[in-house]
Amino acid sequence: MSEQRTDSLKDLNIVITGAGRGLGAALALSLSEFGSNVILCGRSPEALDAIAGHIETRTGRRSKTVILDLADADSVEKAAKAITSNFPAVDVLINNGMMWLENRADPYDAAEVLGVVNSAITGTFLLTQALLPVFQKSERPDVVTIGSITSLPNFGLHAASVPFYAAKHGQAGLADGLRQMLWGTPVRSICIHPPWLRDISPLDDEWEAVPSLSKGALATNRDVVEAVCFAITQPRHITIASMVIDSDSRGIDYRGHLEA
Repeated sequence: MSEQRTDSLKDLNIVITGAGRGLGAALALSLSEFGSNVILCGRSPEALDAIAGHIETRTGRRSKTVILDLADADSVEKAAKAITSNFPAVDVLINNGMMWLENRADPYDAAEVLGVVNSAITGTFLLTQALLPVFQKSERPDVVTIGSITSLPNFGLHAASVPFYAAKHGQAGLADGLRQMLWGTPVRSICIHPPWLRDISPLDDEWEAVPSLSKGALATNRDVVEAVCFAITQPRHITIASMVIDSDSRGIDYRGHLEA
């Protein structure tokens, strides 16, 4: 990633949901190293504190942590108030958090289904809506939704449950609806659709080896981090409304099935 691009990320206030692990943690660690002030949101205070500790060790800055359960409207409201009271201006919201629910033969109970749908759509929308006033105080406000190739037209169900599959389609609609709603305002709505990812962290040695991977290797968290950075550092007159990240391994197989 170019130095000029990363320089433009310095001092941005970036809210990241699902920041305690996986892709959300990778985004938080990376963006903090590029000089951004990251606000870590998630359900586990222990996980958030651990990531905040790593960020402080690597950058010398302590990140704000906010407890957030996207499936719970009251939690979303409290989190939004905590964010807006500490940060009068927010530059970027990365809607990364939601619950995973895999495909299985046994029936799903109501709590599982509601948890997936509410975290992906209801909670994500309510948080975004609540932060719109502080976006208006930013010179470069962006809402980034981490979608999935699962939400693309005609993509197979595969390992995902029907509720998760439907929720990801709903997230794609949410991102596009926000783009239309925010037309004519400074706020851009960006949606990035990753394939199945190898879960690696900037704390892992293999992070640095990603640029040398050959075609056919699994996509990684780093690939999504770089896609997010690319999208939010584009000139303001354009919007990366939808970006699909594909890979030969567990990506979109146009022969009609998922490659192992």
